[in-house]
Amino acid sequence: MPAPTLHTPRLTLRPHVLSDMDGFEAFYASTRAAFMDAPKNRTHLWYGFSSEVGSWDLMGFGAWAIDVDGQMAGQIAITHPPHFPERELGWIIFDGFEGCGYAFEAATVALHWAWEQEMPTLVSYIDHRNARSIALAQRLSAKLDPRAATYDDVDVVYRHSPDTDGGPEAYA
Repeated sequence: MPAPTLHTPRLTLRPHVLSDMDGFEAFYASTRAAFMDAPKNRTHLWYGFSSEVGSWDLMGFGAWAIDVDGQMAGQIAITHPPHFPERELGWIIFDGFEGCGYAFEAATVALHWAWEQEMPTLVSYIDHRNARSIALAQRLSAKLDPRAATYDDVDVVYRHSPDTDGGPEAYA
C-alpha cells in the first residue's frame, strides 16, 4: 500500500520519491539534526529512508514528505520500528521551513488520518533538550507521559490521543 496523499490549503503530504533522500542527507549534515540519531553514512541513510517508505506495505503506515509549493519541507511519519516500544508520530522540518506552522499542520493531518484508521494512541519520543519539538507536541495537545517506556534515556514521551487531538471522541 503506498502512502496516501493528503492535502491542506498550504501543503501536501505525499509519498516519498527517491530524490527526497538528498534533503535528508543535507538535514542530517546540519546542526538541525543535533537531537537525532544521524545515519553514519549514505548507506545507513538509505536503510532508514527505505524502511520508512517500505513501512506502508509492511505495516499500513509510514512516512510522508511534507510538500510546500513543490518543495520538500520535511517529513511527518507514523513509525514503529522494532526498537520503539510504541507507534510514534515523528517530524522533521528542513532549513528554511521552520516557524511557518508546517510541522503543526502536517502533524494535525497525520493525526486525523491515524484516528480515522482507529489507531488508539501515538507517542512522540523527544530528546528532553529539544524545546522546539516539545513545544510542538504540547501545541498538538499531546500530554507528557512519564510512565511510558522509551528506547533512549534522553527522551521524554508525549502521548497523542484522539480525544485530546481533535479526533472524533473530542466532539462526542
